[in-house]
Amino acid sequence: MNVVASQPQASLGALTEDVLVLRAVHRAVSEVRRGTPVLVHGAEGALLVAAAETVGAQGLGEMARASARPPVLLLAPVRAAALLQRPVPLDAPEAGAVALRLPAGLMDPACLRAFADPTADQLLGAEGQQLDRAATPALAPAALALAKLGRLLPALVAVPLDRVVTSVPGLMGIAAEEILAYPHTAATTLRAVGEARVPLEDAKDTRIIAFRAADGGIEHLAMLVGKPEAVLAGGGAPLARLHSECFTGDLLGSLRCDCGPQLKGALRRMAEEGAGVLIYLAQEGRGIGLVNKLRAYTLQDQGLDTLDANRALGYGADERTFLVAATMLRALGVPRVRLLTNNPDKLAGLAACGIEVQAREEHAFAGNGVNDGYLATKAQRFGHMLPE
Repeated sequence: MNVVASQPQASLGALTEDVLVLRAVHRAVSEVRRGTPVLVHGAEGALLVAAAETVGAQGLGEMARASARPPVLLLAPVRAAALLQRPVPLDAPEAGAVALRLPAGLMDPACLRAFADPTADQLLGAEGQQLDRAATPALAPAALALAKLGRLLPALVAVPLDRVVTSVPGLMGIAAEEILAYPHTAATTLRAVGEARVPLEDAKDTRIIAFRAADGGIEHLAMLVGKPEAVLAGGGAPLARLHSECFTGDLLGSLRCDCGPQLKGALRRMAEEGAGVLIYLAQEGRGIGLVNKLRAYTLQDQGLDTLDANRALGYGADERTFLVAATMLRALGVPRVRLLTNNPDKLAGLAACGIEVQAREEHAFAGNGVNDGYLATKAQRFGHMLPE
């Protein structure tokens, strides 16, 4: 099976619109990652936004010159409540964002980074007491989503503009709807771009196929063990696993999680059966990225569990999308699987995306004395189906 050569190529015209949108969002993500303000616009208005953890004096100056309106700090509700030290009811529950007024004396890059990062709370003194609620802009969800796409803390300095505009001289503009549609659009434009035979310690007969979306972003990998096509041809369903990358567990052998044993165990079992497909997703830390996962570890060392640590950073408990995996399986010609997982969300996610899950295969590994609490949180708060 040469997926790169055999995969049907979409016409240039069919992909053009998606490619242009993806490129625009990708460029906007790059801008906020380097601390440059970006204009987010939509039917509800326009916002100049900059990531609180990366913006510097130059970016703040650009925002001040573009609008005289006072800035606000956009945060996830959990982070806003921690700064205000009181519960924070949402202006609109579906928004999932809170706006805080930013006094002029707090428009300082160091203060903004401390407001964004719960692991830097020790840097805050009376500054946090100067913050108060402001009206949440309608485009706040798209602004926070842009920061999340950049694997940044979802905390932004935002300046509402007086009218609906789609461009500001010298700064990039991006439509809010394009930001919010990005995960789906990127997943559906995935294409196989490289393939090679790579014998592995746990599965010697393995091919690795790299997939890339139309924006040229980070690659996801498929590891084909043995001959899953033969299983499908015989009417069966090959073993499959959706495995989110884990630098600390997969590569370094971290004892804080069970990712390394799950990865190697899945490959071994597929090799024993003679066939399997392991989808290796670039969704580190349940989609929050490696840097934020390390921040989450710091919060866990202070007493939070995995779920609450992610929320304290402003992220959801699980930010992954399994449409990526479903798109890859379809491209590989794998419409049905027996899924190695303990996670009910993976079963539901694949089924919702049109992949038939014929059976769930248990994939649990005993605790090691360090990750026992982590495994308990998986079972008790994420609903993973782990043995008693």
